[in-house]
Amino acid sequence: MQNTDNHTDLDAEHKFLLFVSGMSVKSGHAIENFRKICEEHLAGKFNLEIIDISRHKEQAVHYQIIAIPTLIRLQPGPQKTILGDLSDTAKVLRILDLN
Repeated sequence: MQNTDNHTDLDAEHKFLLFVSGMSVKSGHAIENFRKICEEHLAGKFNLEIIDISRHKEQAVHYQIIAIPTLIRLQPGPQKTILGDLSDTAKVLRILDLN
């Protein structure tokens, strides 16, 4: 069944990449903030891969990461990108069409 509106299918598996740099304060906040959002709004229907660009530079180049933290939603499409510590829950939900 095709999704005919602008909202993402909340029953689908969501796949995210979160690019961080080591355990900087901002990176730590982004990880904590986004895990909380996922647990509250996607209840086990998500896959979050955390990529430390200091260890995996090739991934940062591949995904053209220019700032950290950066969150990329891979699935369901279309791909969406958010920069920052993800502390504004309402904004994150709106950008990812999870509201």
